[in-house]
Formats: sequence, C-alpha cells, structure tokens
Amino acid sequence: MSNVIYWFRQDLRLADLPALESALNAGGAVVPVYIYDESMVPGAASRWWLHHSLKALDQSLRSRGSRLILRRGGWAQQIEILRRQTDAAAIFATKLHEPAARTIDRTTQGLRLIGSAALFNPDLIHSQTGTVYSVYTPFARACLAAPKPPAPSPAPHHIPPPAVWPQSDTLSDWNLCPHAPNWASHWPEIWQPGEDGATASLATFHPIADHYAQDRDRPDRPGTSRLSPHLHWGEISPNTAWHAYPSAEAFQRELLWRDFALYLLWHRPELLTRCLRPEFDQLAWREDPAGLAAWQQGRTGVPMVDAGMRELWHTGFMHNRVRMIVASFLTKHLLIRWQQGAVWFLDTLLDADPAANATNWQWAAGCGVEAQPFFRIFNPITQGQKFDPGGDYVRRWVPELRGLPTKIIHAPWMLSPLERATLNYPPPLIDLAEGRARALSAFGAMR
Repeated sequence: MSNVIYWFRQDLRLADLPALESALNAGGAVVPVYIYDESMVPGAASRWWLHHSLKALDQSLRSRGSRLILRRGGWAQQIEILRRQTDAAAIFATKLHEPAARTIDRTTQGLRLIGSAALFNPDLIHSQTGTVYSVYTPFARACLAAPKPPAPSPAPHHIPPPAVWPQSDTLSDWNLCPHAPNWASHWPEIWQPGEDGATASLATFHPIADHYAQDRDRPDRPGTSRLSPHLHWGEISPNTAWHAYPSAEAFQRELLWRDFALYLLWHRPELLTRCLRPEFDQLAWREDPAGLAAWQQGRTGVPMVDAGMRELWHTGFMHNRVRMIVASFLTKHLLIRWQQGAVWFLDTLLDADPAANATNWQWAAGCGVEAQPFFRIFNPITQGQKFDPGGDYVRRWVPELRGLPTKIIHAPWMLSPLERATLNYPPPLIDLAEGRARALSAFGAMR
C-alpha cells in the first residue's frame, strides 16, 4: 500500500476538507503533516493560536487512528524531505492565496491542490468582459450568480496510518506560546482554538444571527460571530459558515468580503505592501514614532480609539466597527502610513489574515481599489455616540473613564482642567478638527 502526504497549512480541520477527502480516496496510507515556517505565520498572537490549534488537530487525528507529523523549517525543503522519507506517491493540500505560498506550490513535486480557503475560486470569478473585479459590489453579485458553495461534508471516521511513521518534532519545542511575561495567560478563558472551538462558536452565534444586521456595528453588544480566527486557520470551512445561516444575508456578505480580500490578493499580490492606488505613495505621510506607540498602547487620549487598542491587547481581537475607527484615526488624523498599522495588527490579532488585513487597511486609508474615500474621515466622538451610545464599551476597556457621565465619556477633554487631572488619562494626541484639516490638506496636495 503506497503512502500519500496530507499537508495541513491553513486548513486545520477534518470536516469539509476536499483535499483530505481526495487523499483518502487515493487508496493508500495518509501521512498528515504540518510544517512550521516562521515566515508564513505573521505574529505572536497567531503563534499562540497555532500552538493550540495543532494540539487539537493532533487529538482529532489520533481518535481516528492517525497522528500529526510536525516539522520546522522552510516549506519547500521540508516537504521534499518528507516526500522522500515516506516514499509518498503524491502530496495533497488546499490551495493558498499568499504570493510566497504560490511560488512554493508551483515548484513542489507531486503536489495536488484541491479546494481553497475561499468560497469561490478566484480564477473563475470575472466580469462580463473577462477582467478582474476591483469593486466589491459587482464581485459579490457575480459570486451570488455563480453555482452555490457545496454543502459541507463530514469528517472521516478513520484515516489509514502508514506502516512506519516518519520522525516528528514535539510541539512544545517550537515555543509558540509566550513565556515570561505571559501576556496570553488568560486567553484560554476567552478562546477555544481548534475545530471543536469553531463548532462551538458557530453554535453560540446561532441565537444572535437573526439580529446580525442590526447589532454587528455595536461593540457594546455580543452581535458578531467571532469566527474570524477559526476561519483564518481553516478550523471551519467558509462553506460550513455559509450554509449554517442561509437567511442571514448580512453575515453572508461579510463572508463574501473575506472572499473579496482573497480574490484581490490572488490577482493583485502587491496588495500586502503597496497602495493599490499608486498616487497615494505621494501623500505626505508622517513619521511619528511617538504617535504610533501611543496608538499601539491605547494612550491616544481618544476613548473609542483607546478602547479598541486595549481590547486588542487584552483579547487578541477587536470589534470590526472599532477596527475601522482606529485605522481611520491612525491613517488620517495622525497621517501615519497604513502599512505600520497593518504590521501591528498582524502581530497582535488572532485572526491576522494577510489578505483581509491589507484589504481592510487600504480601505480605511482610502488607497485601495475598493476603499472609503480619503476625505471621509471617521470622527471618533460621533462614532462612539452612535455605536456605543451608553459608553459601555469604553467603560469596559478604559477604566479610567468609568465614572464619567455618558454625555461626556466619548470626549473627556471637555471636562475642566481640574476634573481632567483626576482621571489619569492623557489628553488627545491631536485636536480632531486640526487632524482632519491636516489630512484633507495633504490629500488636496496629493491630488
């Protein structure tokens, strides 16, 4: 009986995994493999999640008569070593969209790519003239007109093991989790990485899915699915999420926005580092290390911005509406390049997906092909008053302001100097009106 390799990458699950089904249908023993290439895992928060997700995946495999082989090093080198050591007739994997992965995939001997992390194959979605979409709405319309995503398939009951297992690293030796100081010590109370955790999150979302359209912009309410880390690591397929709530159109549109980001990366790989609207390279961006550090630490003096940045540091997550607010503040009020914010998010977000991260930052900065116009600058006061009207979100993450009345909690600088001195909270980095005027002036000069 010949061996085949199943190469896990960003599909750390067993259910609804077409590439794994193809590996099993090949008729031989299956050697499940994960290769840890540090260049392919963006940040410290992602590494914490990866550790626990791989542990959960190995347990699932062992319950089916198999196990997960771990190797560390460059993908191309390690997969070739494993192919030779196992005498594998083929290597099965799910298609990835990142440029580095595509380069490796083109040169890997015996690799068979089946399925992808997207709902819709990016090679098959084109405009009527055959061009690549650069705007979300017609892209989404084309996806909805295409054949529907297939219904999810169950996990296999048994995975035939090889006669001899290749050597494996030990997961703990990779040191993916932080030590002293262990800033993630409380995360197991918040998150459950792994396929079971994804299933649990999907079930938790069930009673609030019907109100998603109304509540998804409210950071003071539990109105979102919190599935993004599970989707990024492939612990749940987008097909499964799509079919779970067929009547929740707003939720499906968010899944399609995720697809759009993967689609843009597939066709425009420069998305990760360069403005897709090149004229924005000429904008008078500012180098402001002190301002960047204050933003990272949640010490800007602007409550909605600081609440979001502190939520991120404490939980590895940030509400989507607040992500837009903090990104607008960094790129427009502070005029700091979007790439610097994107790097911080890649390091601190548990759902740090390169495609979605770059697409969303370029949207916020106004420099992407599908972007909010630069002259639309979020006012964090009015955003807070609209989406955190009772101030509950700010009070949770900025405890210095808990005692303030609701009418002033989003603008504490309106207090008297004596009252402000008792808060132990910094003044705003910049007057919001002055920051807006400066951004518009820079935008006008660029044009």
